[in-house]
Amino acid sequence: MLFNTFQPGKFAFASEDIDLDDLRAQIQNDESKSPIDFLKSKKWGIIGIPFDSTCSYHNGSRYGPTVIREASFGFENFNSRFGRSLDGEFFDCGDLNIVHGNCERTCGFVEDAAGELIDANIKPILIGGEHSISIGSIKAIANREPEGDLSDITIIHLDAHRDIIDEYIGEKNSHATIMKRVHDLNPKELIQIGIRSFSLEEAIFVENNENITSFETKHLFNGDGFGYLMQKLATLKGKVYISIDMDVMDPSVAPSVGNPTPGGLLVGDIEKIFALLYENPQVDIIGFDLVEVATDKLGDITAVLAAKIIYDFLTLFA
Repeated sequence: MLFNTFQPGKFAFASEDIDLDDLRAQIQNDESKSPIDFLKSKKWGIIGIPFDSTCSYHNGSRYGPTVIREASFGFENFNSRFGRSLDGEFFDCGDLNIVHGNCERTCGFVEDAAGELIDANIKPILIGGEHSISIGSIKAIANREPEGDLSDITIIHLDAHRDIIDEYIGEKNSHATIMKRVHDLNPKELIQIGIRSFSLEEAIFVENNENITSFETKHLFNGDGFGYLMQKLATLKGKVYISIDMDVMDPSVAPSVGNPTPGGLLVGDIEKIFALLYENPQVDIIGFDLVEVATDKLGDITAVLAAKIIYDFLTLFA
């Protein structure tokens, strides 16, 4: 296999098994690949990351990849919301073998795995697991940029929390510090959507950094706040990475998350965001992750909603 994974199950409608050893040979022998090939690629590769060792409240997101995949089989190939079938090419590469208790090493494994997909012009989709794992995929993308950072990439971060403190209980690598580690990579812009819980330290940091745009729910759901968000997304240009922490959703529709916080987004809000990005011809989505489904119960409504979000994403962008 191309990287160290095992296969507990596959996401519904995934393409047939990819020969990863053969793919490695193709990568090594093909000198004609260019960054444009990756940018315009419609191929996606799913990697499950069953890791939740820095959890601070409700653990169990290590089971997220399993329950989300199981829930994905409840959907039809034809996506009635968007009026099209999920017929794009995507692969489910299984779950990454991780090191429980070692966030830094696990994220290094994620970076290696995502990087090998990228080098094969396959865009990465991570299913967590806790939010700390996102940095692996984002670093893999940054390392392949001309400047070695995110200066040409917009990060869209959907979350109830800012996750932008520098350290959490003395740890720099944590679900609570993930967006600070992303910001350290100098993103073109960090757009935070659904925020409704943060520290004073985080508020000051966001206020003092011009490349961070924040859409708190108290503004989104008052007046034309959501309309301003739509205008912002409609004017985006270039490369975009999307990271979704499931606690961005209201607990009424997604209770089984690491840190549930009332007052969140609903299903239709995510659908509108996806639809607008899909309709924006100036945007190239280059990576995606969904994290913090914290349950081991098959059929849990949070897992079903997470599966729907990935299903909708693949319907539009694969």
